[in-house]
Amino acid sequence: MTQDPIAKDSVAGRRLARLALLAAASTAALSACGAPPAEPELRIAVARFAHETCTFCPGGDTEVDDWLRVSEPVSGEALLGSGGYVGGFVQRAREFGDVELVPLSSPVGVFGGSSRSWNTKETFEHFLDVMLAELEAQLPVDGVYLALHGAMAVRDVPRPEAEIARRFRELVGPDVPIAGTFDLHGNEDGEFLEHANFAFVTKRFPHYDSYIQGERAARALRITARGEYEPTTATRKPGIITATVLQWTGQSPAMDIMERARRWEAREHDSYVSVFYGYPWSDVPDVGATVHVMTNGDQELADRIADDMDDFIWRVREAFALGTYPGPEEGARIVAAAIAAGETPVAVGDHSDRPGDATHILNAFTAAGIGKTLYGTISSPATLEALAAEDVQPGDPFDYEIGGFTPSGGSPRRITGTLEYFDEGFGYERIAAVSFGDGNVVFLVPAYEQVLYPEAFRIGPINPDDYEVFVVKSRVHFRRGFDETGYARTIQIVEAPEPFVGTTFLDALPYENVDLSEFYPYGTPPHRR
Repeated sequence: MTQDPIAKDSVAGRRLARLALLAAASTAALSACGAPPAEPELRIAVARFAHETCTFCPGGDTEVDDWLRVSEPVSGEALLGSGGYVGGFVQRAREFGDVELVPLSSPVGVFGGSSRSWNTKETFEHFLDVMLAELEAQLPVDGVYLALHGAMAVRDVPRPEAEIARRFRELVGPDVPIAGTFDLHGNEDGEFLEHANFAFVTKRFPHYDSYIQGERAARALRITARGEYEPTTATRKPGIITATVLQWTGQSPAMDIMERARRWEAREHDSYVSVFYGYPWSDVPDVGATVHVMTNGDQELADRIADDMDDFIWRVREAFALGTYPGPEEGARIVAAAIAAGETPVAVGDHSDRPGDATHILNAFTAAGIGKTLYGTISSPATLEALAAEDVQPGDPFDYEIGGFTPSGGSPRRITGTLEYFDEGFGYERIAAVSFGDGNVVFLVPAYEQVLYPEAFRIGPINPDDYEVFVVKSRVHFRRGFDETGYARTIQIVEAPEPFVGTTFLDALPYENVDLSEFYPYGTPPHRR
């Protein structure tokens, strides 16, 4: 997919010639009636390639088939009609009335989501090559929009999102603006903006504003392609690494950091301030917090904003990077007290369970006699396979071990109860719901599942209104439906009993590409010594 300089010049020449012809045609067509000349139509390529990669999670590397198990790549209106970042971008671009979108075949997602480990280089290249081949056949374009994540990890590709931008830049030439949108859990440094012009990052966790970031990317590309904006950037790495459970923007200082970024954007016209909080479960060299600033041709302003954000994040580092939560037994006591006080429903975030198979909280809560609890969910692929092999039906007795198949999951737990549901659910071909004990139900799934809303549990005969306690595999996103809607009267985060994958004990992780001594709170960053 590499182009030589002559080819690049040819692409740039074709683009300039096309714009000149469009402008001339518009002027000629409208001059007779005295109307102002119309702007020539801009062509902007749209691609999506996003994965939040837990390199410490078990299960082996992620291959092409793992992506295709979810869905074939989407293109055309299927891509443009998707939601989130792409939805915002497309809506705003089409509102402008002078933008033609060029959708490129894009992978939808990985089976198992963020519980999946390293993508192989072959997998990365496979999907990227398809996008670039399609784009090459449709050149020239006037802009490129990349819907990314920021925490993708690929074997032998240290900075995947920067490499994606580099490859697109190599194809479209130096003058075509490129914008990316990102999750605030992205791991980035300055390399992405060496090849792209804009990085727009969600400012809320849960990510309510992905649509908005897509809209901002559309505007930025358009005004840049029109020559009305000269992207000038600055990047800072404060030198702080945090567990994602501490990054909830409903509390300080995570809230304050993003509010400071918004204030800068409100005060300085056409300045964009993006903050990555980082994703520590990826063993990659650009891990940790990052600040990206973009201004309209004003390097001094970009540096001033970036320095201010960097200094502020460093000042609040202690509250931002440190935090402790009760273990399962203490969590059971807290939940039991909330039930006794009538402070129900209770929503419990099992925040440290990346593979989704942990039984720690289930064991502690049942031992404490806590009933009317809905456990949603516990990964148990082998159990689901056994149920299918035995051709069980709802209403049949259930007596199987569930969960606990990875080190961080603890031990398998034997459950004796009744199979209430066995069919599709949560986007999987087969899940199960099992009732047991004092009015409890556990949902079994084939891979990690993060449930965000109580209504998502309304499957088959299961009615979420029948339960006082909900235990979900989530750090912050469950607050969407359980906390920030006012549904649950009590919210409790519970820690795992060991420093396994996903806990706040980052120094227990076997990093190979990260030196924790260069990050607060495990050491002092080199530039601050």
